Amino acid sequence: MADASLTLERIRADVAEVLYLTPGEIGDDTHLIDQGLDSVRLMTLVERWRADGADIEFVDLADLAAEPTVMRWSRLLGS
Repeated sequence: MADASLTLERIRADVAEVLYLTPGEIGDDTHLIDQGLDSVRLMTLVERWRADGADIEFVDLADLAAEPTVMRWSRLLGS
């Protein structure tokens, strides 16, 4: 599941982009669903990261949805 290119900063920037926010508006522990993240945007992010070589499986998607913060995602994705 890990991909070294998925740094905390990269995850934050990508999330901000799909939510039409600036990276500075998303804290490490900001609950992303409260910011407007939905399943379509989550899949957009996952497909973007897969295209860049991240090995994200279906089970990983459940983990991402269960704890939607950039800090937790950074840990789950191994950066």
